[in-house]
Amino acid sequence: MILIIDDDSSIRSSLSFMLKRAGYGTQAVSSPKEAMDVVRSTAPALILMDMNFTLSTTGEEGLKLLKQVKIFLPDVPVILMTAWGSIRLAVQGMQAGAFDFITKPWNNTALLQRIETALELTAVSKETPQEQAGALERGNIIGRSQALTEVLNTVARIAGTNASVLITGESGTGKELIAEAIHLNSRRAEYPFVKVNLGGISQSLFESEMFGHKKGAFTDASSDRTGRFEWANKGTIFLDEIGDLDLSCQVKLLRVLQDQTYEVLGDSRSRKTDVRVISATNVDLPKLVSVRNFREDLFYRINLITIHLPALRERREDIPLLARHFADRLAELNGLPRTEFSADAVNFLTRLPYSGNIRELKNLVERTILISGKDRLEVSDFERQYQCGEEPVKAAGNAGLSGMTLDEIERQTILQAWERYKGNLSQMATALGISRAALYRRLEKYNIKVNG
Repeated sequence: MILIIDDDSSIRSSLSFMLKRAGYGTQAVSSPKEAMDVVRSTAPALILMDMNFTLSTTGEEGLKLLKQVKIFLPDVPVILMTAWGSIRLAVQGMQAGAFDFITKPWNNTALLQRIETALELTAVSKETPQEQAGALERGNIIGRSQALTEVLNTVARIAGTNASVLITGESGTGKELIAEAIHLNSRRAEYPFVKVNLGGISQSLFESEMFGHKKGAFTDASSDRTGRFEWANKGTIFLDEIGDLDLSCQVKLLRVLQDQTYEVLGDSRSRKTDVRVISATNVDLPKLVSVRNFREDLFYRINLITIHLPALRERREDIPLLARHFADRLAELNGLPRTEFSADAVNFLTRLPYSGNIRELKNLVERTILISGKDRLEVSDFERQYQCGEEPVKAAGNAGLSGMTLDEIERQTILQAWERYKGNLSQMATALGISRAALYRRLEKYNIKVNG
């Protein structure tokens, strides 16, 4: 049964009608006193409550009622209803234990989806914890450490719901892979998984990129453009680097996440979208909220579920598996023979600090294989490339080596050595683990001129 609490009879009637058509039993009351009588005598599966009553337009009575409800029914999800201009009140309610909030007038489809999500997550939370990661479609996620298994168990438990997910963790920990795993194991798997790097979208292009535009909507709009939310319809949209989003763009994003409607530039018609939202960040969003650089209401909208990815140094037992995977993948993609690692080399890789996490390990393994040209790598091979490439790898950030050709990777590595050793060929050859003659051939091949 869903308990509806609102002092407006027309809202009680319309909500009851809509929920009954959707197959839910309902009970509707008009005051906090009636609501607490029901709460004390029964246990509704979910509560849908207004924040403002006739006795108070400030929301204080609604917050007081919410706190009383959570004392009696701490595990029952409460979805708050408030006007768009009173979202701050809804945020206070979320801080007091509410599950979610909607704004009036609400979108029926969005509301039903939030109710379904709340009930699904409540059911999942009551299940006996099980090791579910083994049956999960992992995609390219490699590892079997306890830290990773806990993350994958959470993915397995929440993937089948429509809950918004916020993935946190340092740069290079694999947040995109986790987002993709959630999508692959969801009911939306047959529909698009659309990735958006919000850090790479300027404020001026945000609406066009996310919502699309019609030809002639602005000076450079020479043709129609389909926005990311339209591409992602019925599927999942992955909003990477959401902490980098400009405040003015945050308002526009919140609107579409709240109502699941948007407008294409140059077209006044509102369009609907049905997407699951997964966001990711490597920054401290609560800290950004505290200094007013990130909207608190948007923060609560995107992090119904939070998954924190451990740094690679916190899951060192996965390093040998990851190194083997990167080596085999490089050989497969480029027709190279399989490269073996000595036991000491594996131990060396396992002990490194990896401030760049998995991305840094991948770069180190690939660079060492390509530069050494050996079929078996020792500690000395990795030491040379680590010393040569440690700083450039950190500076490379998100660029990494993915998408580069073998020649481009090799040329980049030689240029890094050139910068590090000021063009000293003997030091460069030693660091790269090749002879001076071999280095000369590569310099000639890539037209790199240095002083001997």
